[in-house]
Amino acid sequence: MSLSHPLARKPVLVRPASGPKTAINVTPLVDVVLVLLIIFMVVMPLAEKDFDVRIPANEQVQSPDEIPPDQIVVRIEASGQLVVNGQPVADGEYIGSLKDRLGRRAATDRVVFMTPEDEAPYRKLVQALEGARSAGASSLGMLAEPVAAAAATSSAPSAAPPRSSGGR
Repeated sequence: MSLSHPLARKPVLVRPASGPKTAINVTPLVDVVLVLLIIFMVVMPLAEKDFDVRIPANEQVQSPDEIPPDQIVVRIEASGQLVVNGQPVADGEYIGSLKDRLGRRAATDRVVFMTPEDEAPYRKLVQALEGARSAGASSLGMLAEPVAAAAATSSAPSAAPPRSSGGR
């Protein structure tokens, strides 16, 4: 007779059928990559957008030697002095002077160009821009370099003596 209890358990030993796998399963990776490839192939034609761009033809641009009489150019000097088309203008007369000049023009032709010197106070430039706008300017433009400097730069190459083409 055995003295064992009918509910007593026997120890169970579980062994793997083979050793641990060290290889990576690449099937899910390939599935994800293929799905992403299909998504991008479908989306990319929809993402293309065409923009119509008109590119101007190359033109010869001439630099004027002096300001055309029909343009208004305001220069802000380093001292803060405002000069309208070569004539110094006091701060109180600036808006009135521009109103006189702009009043004779059509509403679409009221353009004022600003050309501050490098050392000009920024506050003066902002005041000049606001004054031009309140005088009735419909468009404001900024010149990269003063008109006198642009004229000197454009005339400098023509002042150089012509080169001979070689044969002595």
